[in-house]
Amino acid sequence: MNSSIKDTLDYLEIQSELERSRNVDVIPEDRMLAITKDTGEFLNMLLRLKNAKNMLEIGMSVGYSTIWCAEAISEQSGKIISIEKNPNKINRAKENFLKAGVKDTITIKEGLAIEILAELNQNIKYKNFFDVVLIDADKENVKEYFDLILPIVNIGGFIITDNMLYPEKYREEMKKFSDYLKENPKLRTITSSIGNGEEITIKIK
Repeated sequence: MNSSIKDTLDYLEIQSELERSRNVDVIPEDRMLAITKDTGEFLNMLLRLKNAKNMLEIGMSVGYSTIWCAEAISEQSGKIISIEKNPNKINRAKENFLKAGVKDTITIKEGLAIEILAELNQNIKYKNFFDVVLIDADKENVKEYFDLILPIVNIGGFIITDNMLYPEKYREEMKKFSDYLKENPKLRTITSSIGNGEEITIKIK
């Protein structure tokens, strides 16, 4: 990992930890709500094992998870499409991508995830296109996001869903989501205790 990426990730990890510990006062719409470091390491390793070239991220925030993924996928000359609706977070993410030296790997789509995913779903270019998808957005719509994502993931592709176990207030809802996935014969899925809990789902047919 080069120093620009490492330094940017280190800085964002410190900011995220301050936020989690409540040692800084951040208004709700500006909170990073970032994945944990071990989730970042897991995603980075998964992308490498998959030799992924095309990734989709729903919920970019300030780009912490995106940088972890960009570090790996750029070695395959791959690209990431990342969706985010908060303009302030988008501006912060762009600054972080510039500092890390990964901006050319990432295309940001600004707007509501449900609308952007519907557009991608209708575009023949993206049918069975993505190798890896990360869902780290509002939990209320996670099932709808997944249903729109599935047709644009290739067979053998991974869909990773964050916050399966934490915060605890979402746990019951996310358990129902996991059970929903297990009913689909096109999928294999497990819930991992990595980070805040990750649902690791493979499209098998």
